[in-house]
Amino acid sequence: MRVQKRLVPLIAVIQSVLFLTHLLLYETWTFSSAGGDTSGALWIKLVLGFLSVTFVAASLLAFGYTNAALRAFYRAAAVWAGLLSFLVLAAVSSWIVFGVARVAGLAVNFHRIVELLFGAAFVAGLYGVFNASWTRITRTTVRLANLPLAWRGRRAALISDVHLGHVRNGSFLRRMVAKILREEPDAIFIAGDLYDGTAIDAGRAAEPLNELVAPHGVYFVAGNHEQFGDDSKYLRAIAAAGVRVLSNEKVEVDGLQIIGVPYRSATQNGQFQSVLHGIRLDRDRASILLTHAPDHPEIAEAAGVSLQLSGHTHLGQFIPWSWMARRIYRQFVYGLSRIGKMQVFTSSGAGTWGPPLRLGSNPEIVVLEFQ
Repeated sequence: MRVQKRLVPLIAVIQSVLFLTHLLLYETWTFSSAGGDTSGALWIKLVLGFLSVTFVAASLLAFGYTNAALRAFYRAAAVWAGLLSFLVLAAVSSWIVFGVARVAGLAVNFHRIVELLFGAAFVAGLYGVFNASWTRITRTTVRLANLPLAWRGRRAALISDVHLGHVRNGSFLRRMVAKILREEPDAIFIAGDLYDGTAIDAGRAAEPLNELVAPHGVYFVAGNHEQFGDDSKYLRAIAAAGVRVLSNEKVEVDGLQIIGVPYRSATQNGQFQSVLHGIRLDRDRASILLTHAPDHPEIAEAAGVSLQLSGHTHLGQFIPWSWMARRIYRQFVYGLSRIGKMQVFTSSGAGTWGPPLRLGSNPEIVVLEFQ
């Protein structure tokens, strides 16, 4: 397994941050007489030291190999990485409480505070694991100007960010397909990141898509995880399963224009604008743009798109990353929003990336009714 030289500094930064966060947990737990005299301090140090390297190690291995043992190791490391976020918040909160108490001249049992907050962090993390496996159906009505009469009252299912890989696999996709088919949608849109980008048998993982059918088509557009490198193996597997892969093109279905622009073409302003111009969109008729990320909705709106369907944000998956996602994507981070004459619907996604946790966001399949 080779690691690209340009990624080495990034990996070093991530691993350094992980070392520091685990050091924070150790110092927080062992600080004060109750923690500092603990006879088990050495094994705590050893366990935290081991845990600090598991996620980077598992992630690097996951891009080159796949087997049952590695998948189990990756899942455990990913769950710990999610719990770590909550534990760090608990540690920082403990020191804040301790500092405020000291300034106020109050006597507090620091170790008891740490125990309570760490316990709450573990409970929150475990709920996040459960919540990430509970996929909801989100329903919304979208009113589009110049919508063809044939499409009034029709429904479409939108799914994104399944992330098939070492955590989610073909059985997860099979459950998603069954949920979608129960809704009997007229069309189905898959807004990218069907795959996680890690080592996987792409064809076998996509097999459940053979059952995914709709009267007016099933459409896919590539996301950033398909396009980490050469996306051809993913696109071939998806097309072989009967799904229409859209790549910088437009199809018309009963008068509705359906456009697909993959992630790589949509992330650069000039290229995105050029692609949409080349598609020759009819501004006097309703259109749907399927593109993975809501990065440049102003460009799609200027091109005359009626509705953009995206995913990518995961709504941050869990605190504190959900706060960062909201700052980056603003009103486009989740749900139905508007920019000028165009509407944007951003899904929180069906799967997870990295830690298989969700807290403050829910995995979903979206059912859109057109009016």
